[in-house]
Amino acid sequence: MTPPTERGLRFGVHSGQQNHAFEECLALWRGAEELGYDWCSVFDHLRPPMGGPDGPCFESTTLLSALAAHTSRVRCALLVSAVAWRHPAMLAAAAATIDHVSGGRLELGIGSGGGDLAYQQYGLPWPSAAERLQLLDETARVLRGLWSGERFSFQGKHVQLTDAHLRPAPLQARVPLVIGGAGPRLLRVVAEHADVWNSLVAPQEVYRARCESLRGHCAEVRRAPEEIRHSMTFRVLLAENLAEVPARLAELRRSYPPDSPVWPEFLVFGTPEQCVEALVPYVRLGVTDFVLGARPPVDWLTVTLFAEQVVPELRRRFT
Repeated sequence: MTPPTERGLRFGVHSGQQNHAFEECLALWRGAEELGYDWCSVFDHLRPPMGGPDGPCFESTTLLSALAAHTSRVRCALLVSAVAWRHPAMLAAAAATIDHVSGGRLELGIGSGGGDLAYQQYGLPWPSAAERLQLLDETARVLRGLWSGERFSFQGKHVQLTDAHLRPAPLQARVPLVIGGAGPRLLRVVAEHADVWNSLVAPQEVYRARCESLRGHCAEVRRAPEEIRHSMTFRVLLAENLAEVPARLAELRRSYPPDSPVWPEFLVFGTPEQCVEALVPYVRLGVTDFVLGARPPVDWLTVTLFAEQVVPELRRRFT
């Protein structure tokens, strides 16, 4: 993607890395770049709920660095890092390194954390929701302070830095900070720190209420809401025509059981034209960044139809 300071719609692929081989991850990223997508991202799970307790999953920061080194144009994002897992200084250093590897294409996402089997399997700490929100705020402040390249001290409830340095600083003068989530208290952190706010697809009335809440928080911190891009992650199943949809849906059901958490993320089962009409209201509600979920096994037909038919039509309507 072009940096979030530039206006206009952006389109990306979110490639949850539950792969058995690096080459599978790289094929999706290179394919997305060739199809003209602006953005590719990985998630920050160690043991994701989908795929079972022994399912495959590559570690996010090392994978992101490798994928960044093997691409040349797409924005390279982590969407999003659970703040309880890494000390903010370690995350800042990893991000600065990836920004150099990518040639200044990094966008870093952080969030308060969600479901992950690693908490049980690896014994990772799971602070309370209130503590994680405090840590989210402190992490955002530490990232900005260390990325400045200047000496930085910080005394928070969870994080303390004394005369800290991070060199080399990121290539970008301002690494775009994405904050993911939709809770009312989290949106206050978004208002204060985020360049991009990311959330999962939600019904239009729910999304509208969240946007209104975010505008209220922006007013409280005296920040213009227009400074924050709105990013929505979603899934669709596309076919060339309606007659092909039932067979395509039956194939998808063989990949995901009925109780899979992936189903609520689907917005459309249909044609590219139907997908356009389903996304138009979200553009009008303020969404600027559309991130198509493409967890393995990759549905290449959907990824291709979205890039070749949905993206051009949305750009035509809203440029």
